[in-house]
Parts: sequence; C-alpha cells; structure tokens
Amino acid sequence: MSQERICVGAITGAFGVAGEVRLKSFCAEPTAIADYGPLSTKDGARSFTVKLTRPVSGGLGARLSGVKTKEEADALRGTELYVDRARLPKLPDDEFYHSDLIGLEAVDTGGVVLGRVVAVHNHGAGDILEIAGAGRKAALMLPFTLAAVPTVDLGAGRIVVDLPEGLD
Repeated sequence: MSQERICVGAITGAFGVAGEVRLKSFCAEPTAIADYGPLSTKDGARSFTVKLTRPVSGGLGARLSGVKTKEEADALRGTELYVDRARLPKLPDDEFYHSDLIGLEAVDTGGVVLGRVVAVHNHGAGDILEIAGAGRKAALMLPFTLAAVPTVDLGAGRIVVDLPEGLD
C-alpha cells in the first residue's frame, strides 16, 4: 500500500436495517472523517461518500454511497477506510500520523538500536509504540510521550527513546 494513503476509519458493522453502518473514526476529531471526500478500501477497489447520521455506541452512524441494505452493510464489517494524504490537514511539528511512525528505527539516547516501530496502538489512554527487532524476543511497548520519545526525526527515519525505568 502506498504511504500516500492513510487509514482514517473502519466499518465495525451494520446499524439498523436500512443499510446504515457503524463507523469507527481514527481522526482526532471523529466527525472529521466525513470531511475528506470519498473514502476507499485498502485495495482501492471501492470508494464511498460518507454521510454521518448520529453518534452511536462505540462510534458514529453513517450512510455510505452504494450501501442500501443491512446485508450489504454487514458484508463491510472490518473494512478499513483510506483517504489520500493530500486531503488531510497538515499537522503541527509535534504531531504525527501513525503511518509516519511505523517503520522508523528506534534508538536509545546512547545511539543503541532498539528495533523498529512496527505498530502504533491506542486503547484510549494514549498512543503506545510497538518496537520489534534488534534481537528482541518480545516487542517493546512504549508510551508515545515526550518523556519517553523526546525526538522524532522523520527525515532521518528514526526516533530517539529515553527508556523509562524497568523497560529494556
């Protein structure tokens, strides 16, 4: 997949019986997902215009172009929705899209390679970087805070990590 497309949400299932979907937005402002124009599937095979209908438990209710029945909506469960990066807002210098972080080399403050960022997780309490490689048996899970990650250098393709006590 091209780095020029960013996942902004996912369809978590049908909502109601008339083709409405339950949508989980990955945007900082969840309702902004409808502002970026048509969203496409990961493979680019399908594209949808999004009309938000109401907040629902665990996300947003939405109507997607071309989806008319509950069965069509159910068939889309788990589908990730992408947008061209050019349609997203430019971020301040201290904010990053998750896709920018994945693949960066992680080094400690002494320059020792810790591995690479393989995923960014957020379960509600803030972003967690998953760092794997460099001979690690298990991935290092690190809070993505200024204290733990004082430097993000996209140009150099690396982050500098100040490991909290007890993590190594």
